[in-house]
Amino acid sequence: MRIAYSVETVRAAERELMARLPQGALMQRAAAGLAAACADLLGRVYGSRVALLVGSGDNGGDALYAGARLARRGAGVTAVLLNPDRAHGGGLAALRAAGGRVATVGGGAAGGGGTAASGGAAASGGPMAGRGPAADGGTATAGGAAAGSGGRAAGGTAADGTAAAGGAAAAGGAAAAGGAAAGGGQAPGSGQAAGGVASGSAAADRGLTDGGSEANGDAEAAVARADLVIDGIVGIGGKGGLRPDAERLVRAVRGILVAVDLPSGVDADTGEVRGSAVRADATITFGTYKPGLLIDPAHTHAGALRLIDIGLDAHLPADPDLEALQHEDVAALLPRPSAESDKYRRGVVGVVAGSARYPGAAVLAVSGALRGGAGAVRYVGPAADTVIARFPETLVHSGPPAKAGRVQSWVVGPGLGDGAAAKHSLEDVLASDVPVLVDADGLHLLPAGSDLRKREAATVLTPHAGEAAALLGVSREEVEAGRLAAVRALAERYGATVLLKGSTTLVAAEHQPVRVNPTGVGWLATAGSGDVLSGLIGSLLATGLPARDAASVGAYLHGLAARRTTAPHGAPIAAYDVSTALTDTWRDVLA
Repeated sequence: MRIAYSVETVRAAERELMARLPQGALMQRAAAGLAAACADLLGRVYGSRVALLVGSGDNGGDALYAGARLARRGAGVTAVLLNPDRAHGGGLAALRAAGGRVATVGGGAAGGGGTAASGGAAASGGPMAGRGPAADGGTATAGGAAAGSGGRAAGGTAADGTAAAGGAAAAGGAAAAGGAAAGGGQAPGSGQAAGGVASGSAAADRGLTDGGSEANGDAEAAVARADLVIDGIVGIGGKGGLRPDAERLVRAVRGILVAVDLPSGVDADTGEVRGSAVRADATITFGTYKPGLLIDPAHTHAGALRLIDIGLDAHLPADPDLEALQHEDVAALLPRPSAESDKYRRGVVGVVAGSARYPGAAVLAVSGALRGGAGAVRYVGPAADTVIARFPETLVHSGPPAKAGRVQSWVVGPGLGDGAAAKHSLEDVLASDVPVLVDADGLHLLPAGSDLRKREAATVLTPHAGEAAALLGVSREEVEAGRLAAVRALAERYGATVLLKGSTTLVAAEHQPVRVNPTGVGWLATAGSGDVLSGLIGSLLATGLPARDAASVGAYLHGLAARRTTAPHGAPIAAYDVSTALTDTWRDVLA
């Protein structure tokens, strides 16, 4: 399982660890891992050209010390200082001692741990707290991090399991089918050339100043010529987008772009992107993942992810802020029938879906339910003939749900409509004593301010961004910009387990870490795919999985089934294609 911690928690853990280490040792561990990962991406270090985009604070120090290591291996390294007066002194001295060059940007205003208006001066205050200064030329302590074995992967697997830079995935993580290669190409899911920034107008050219005898006099040209560029502009405490000088330099990148800890301009805690931000080919992060690396829109800026062990684990709390299930986690949760099982012991899922206008929603929800591990599916509603024609094994009833027979879970809402019968069906299901999943029209019919904690069993809500906005009384744009805050607010307000669908699917329940699904793909944005997901999760609920696990496992399998269907290069899919791929996907996870 991948886990992520907030900036505040990470900094507290770093302070505890630094108190037990020689001065500068922690930064040297980070720099060693960063340099090794960059060497993997380059393939051949000797004779390569590397540019460092250096802000103030620890990220700039990490970049400078890593640059010094690469320079000692024969790379031509140029550090571009965006805030020369606040550059990390020890790192700068180490780079110069190793033969690196230095260039500065005129005006000296750049991102570096504080928020400033476009074109404004750097925020006042000292360098960001964190790994602290490192002694010049110090050696990395044990655990500092060599690059992962097995080819030229930039650091193993991306957040969604895809292999980076065309190399093999790190040990223990198979490359997901259909995953996009990061190095040298487009950032996964971004649709924008590597090195680009997310948004914002082009900055005015302020000119460049000579940084001293080592400078080549043209920072932007040095960046454009580089085979690899290290983004050390802003650290995990940075807020807001890139400032104009930094934005202009990032736009000049033509080589592989590697972010230090996280791409500059993204919010480490929330995944929000307010303004221009780096789109990295790979992000080398230290100690633990940060929530923003796993959540869109920031996730699409991170490229392939690599976690460098700097010895932080012993100082982190047991409960993270965010979790991402992996294959082995899902395999351990999947229900397995025993020799004594029969269809009723395996669980029966009831599906209340479809209408005269939307009979297909019933078919798709049932198709997902049939492949979710339950022993039987009981359909209730007006689309019984259509359902039976496609799936003769389904048990059908005209309703109401309370008279349809015993079930171990209910799914209600897909294609249900908004008439009186639909409202009565929702009320009937919510009055039951079994877990209930509410989706689509069921969410629209949910009474405002409903406190679902009063139910005897768990409730799962599965909104997309528009439905979540209506439930919270905010705009869709606010939900999409702050997905983590939105899913937490929904879980707290309604007392339910909430699965927020979208580019990054999140699962939240009160007093537990939020889970992020790493397997989704853009091709799932098609009519009916959510109906399949609802049936699948409802079936997992019927087998006895707790609500948070059922929602997380369902989202994981759903995304993998879509990947299997679109592999190897990606292609349009229909919702029913996803449901038919679920059996093979289940088999793959257990393999």
